[in-house]
Amino acid sequence: MDVTALRRETPGCAHRVHLNNAGAGLLSRRTLETMTAHLELEARIGGYEAATERTRDIEETYALVAELVGGKARDVALFDNATHAWQAAFYSLAFGPGDRILTGRSEYGSNVLAYLQVAQRTGAEVVVVPDDEHGQLDVTALANLIDERTKLVGVSHVPTGGGLVNPAAGIGRVTRSAGVPFLLDATQSVGQFPVDVHAIGCDMLTATGRKFLRGPRGTGFLWVGPRMLDRLEPHVNETAASVWDGKRGFTWREGARRFGTWEMGYAGVLGLGSAVRQALDLGLDAIGERATALGAALRERIDAVPGARTYDLGRERCAIVTAKVDGVAAADVKAELTRHGINVTVTPPEQSLFDTEDRGVHPLVRLSPHYYNTEDELDRAVDVLTGLARRGQPR
Repeated sequence: MDVTALRRETPGCAHRVHLNNAGAGLLSRRTLETMTAHLELEARIGGYEAATERTRDIEETYALVAELVGGKARDVALFDNATHAWQAAFYSLAFGPGDRILTGRSEYGSNVLAYLQVAQRTGAEVVVVPDDEHGQLDVTALANLIDERTKLVGVSHVPTGGGLVNPAAGIGRVTRSAGVPFLLDATQSVGQFPVDVHAIGCDMLTATGRKFLRGPRGTGFLWVGPRMLDRLEPHVNETAASVWDGKRGFTWREGARRFGTWEMGYAGVLGLGSAVRQALDLGLDAIGERATALGAALRERIDAVPGARTYDLGRERCAIVTAKVDGVAAADVKAELTRHGINVTVTPPEQSLFDTEDRGVHPLVRLSPHYYNTEDELDRAVDVLTGLARRGQPR
């Protein structure tokens, strides 16, 4: 991987130390030019006409996303964000009194709120599977909790608030054996390392374009496995989702596009396709190896600073690193890093509800390097943390 060339083709690298890829990765020049070219085409000939002219490239985005996760183009629907993609899958399931939704302690806050809403509305129950000794979802405990009342296992592959990588393939083996639907939120994992729906064994997967895929904001997607398709009833119907029969009925369209909507921002769709193609060209194995190594190096450096420590759980950890500096609020740490031209963010407790109940460590500073970052950039961030830790110590 030619990091120098990749940085040269990433305009943001000339202006900031970007350690906020778990928030939004930096666009490559190729993706930026793809999007601006389409916007210029829309301005020149009209929005509908521009979409018609780029039909082949738009369709190719579905195929590229499918290749990225190991599926087929017919099983992919595109959305304006990962949350809407996840909601399209979740709210298509039917729940009733006594049904159980099993999830993990690291589940994303918006997903948890959706579980709680459905539980209040239908009488279903939300069951939090305990963690194992490594702090990841306990697959054995999950297997013991599944019974005839279980209607869904919903898990975040990588949480928003830490470097943990949940054992998705182990979860998939359990759910497949039990015949229980498995919805995997892969928002923080797709683009960061290889993710294959068949190797994992999930039935539905959702992700965003803006994070480690380095695509534009306002893009996301849903993959639905063929065995699951007819078990779901899309919760929204419109002309892109179904075909009117000419009377008073309709039939769902083939494949996962029945979950989508007719209107899309095609500059974003094409930008997503460009970003996915770049990830495939680089190779997800190579991307994962470098990103994970940078995360491990940053974690080791921070833990070596007196007065600072990291809080990432799991047997397997990724490029997301969460940390705290003694005596300094997380927001103040972020502000100081920002003052030095270093992009990071903070983990709000409401985005990690069950983890906050369990550990009570949030808010934390979240630093998330990607393959185009350098060791020197990690050192610059750690130097700032070191200075803060010295000032934060009692005198």
